[in-house]
Amino acid sequence: MSDLKKMYKTIMDDNFPDTMTITFGDQTLVYKKRAWKIPDEKTGELIEKGLRYGENPDQQAALYELVNGNLALADCKFIEAGNGLVSSISEADMIQAGKHPGKTNLTDLDNALNILKYLSAKPAATILKHNNPCGVAYGATVSEAYEKANMADRIAAFGGCLVVNRPMDKTTAEMVSGNYLEVVGAPDFEEGAVAILAKRKNLRIVRIDRIATLETYRSRRFVDFKALIDGGIIVQQSPLNRIRTKDDFLPAKTLYKGKEYAVERQPAEKEYEDMLFGWSVEQGVTSNSVLYVKDGVTVGIGTGEQDRVGVAEIAVFKAYTKYADALCFRRHGVPYKTFELEASEGKRDASALREIDEETKLHKGGLIGSAMVSDAFFPFRDGVDVGLKEGVTAVVQPGGSERDFEVIEACNQAKAAMVFTGQRAFRH
Repeated sequence: MSDLKKMYKTIMDDNFPDTMTITFGDQTLVYKKRAWKIPDEKTGELIEKGLRYGENPDQQAALYELVNGNLALADCKFIEAGNGLVSSISEADMIQAGKHPGKTNLTDLDNALNILKYLSAKPAATILKHNNPCGVAYGATVSEAYEKANMADRIAAFGGCLVVNRPMDKTTAEMVSGNYLEVVGAPDFEEGAVAILAKRKNLRIVRIDRIATLETYRSRRFVDFKALIDGGIIVQQSPLNRIRTKDDFLPAKTLYKGKEYAVERQPAEKEYEDMLFGWSVEQGVTSNSVLYVKDGVTVGIGTGEQDRVGVAEIAVFKAYTKYADALCFRRHGVPYKTFELEASEGKRDASALREIDEETKLHKGGLIGSAMVSDAFFPFRDGVDVGLKEGVTAVVQPGGSERDFEVIEACNQAKAAMVFTGQRAFRH
């Protein structure tokens, strides 16, 4: 066990070159390896090192920033050098390096920005873990956005990566310091906020000043590389989200065996807002996925499953679980599972736990009045039925299934609104 603990604390050397050049026909992209001079955890001596390690402590890893080249293929011009976000974090931006950043810390930061680039209209917070959002929320202030995002899934947020799209103030910093996080990112930190956050010595505190310009990255494509186990590579264009406003949604209608089917109820303004918010969050969720959102907050996020009805059910289960945990924590100051264990040992009142369970069932885990978001079409109505029976009132999905008519009928029977996006949002 001691060797395993040592492994996690060790900063691994890497043998990757200082520069990397990729040639596309007669066009060349040049990348430079990033490293930072950061105080050693034990000696305090400045050491220059890039990533701590890769996805696991026994994997070498390196971060490269695009520093030269302007790739254009057919009618697509890819993002050019000089627009770095995570890849251009400097030593000054690494306000506190904590245990020295690893690969997953930076990919979490990156995907948080991928989500937040669609949520710039209001203060927003997103907490990620294993490159998937745990909780995402709008708020009137940064502190409110963080509180909502954290309470949306306190359990998963433990040890996660928080990014906010407005400067972090002392109020938010005090709230954050009460939890255990690995990374905190913001466009800036107001006076006194860093001192509060830095009380947690292992917390990585990162300034990303280009968060203020995140909207400009919505329409910029990059080259997405996927390496195969045989050393081969698949390259693709990064996706573009065509949904910017409610007017970009498409009517949910289809023709089946000569008969037209159309959703009867149009979304209310609040439902449109939640569908836009949810579709934005969906851009950063691993597929197959279904998520539920309400009042600009994620309620339940189902990720990475093989079947759509299954992931819809998982998202419901998570909504109930997180709702009960939030109730328990607010009332008794401990997680639900802790209360449950202590109640079984006779240390707490079991009737209080039953009250929480009953209230959670009554409010269906906060799903009543929520919007259901799916990154791909529903092949059968059973998937959307999962959400509708929990009180979902609006659905957003790509459309295009042979059985769209079934899904439309299900929504009409439940008097729920639905719109199509006209595009899929798979992310693997």
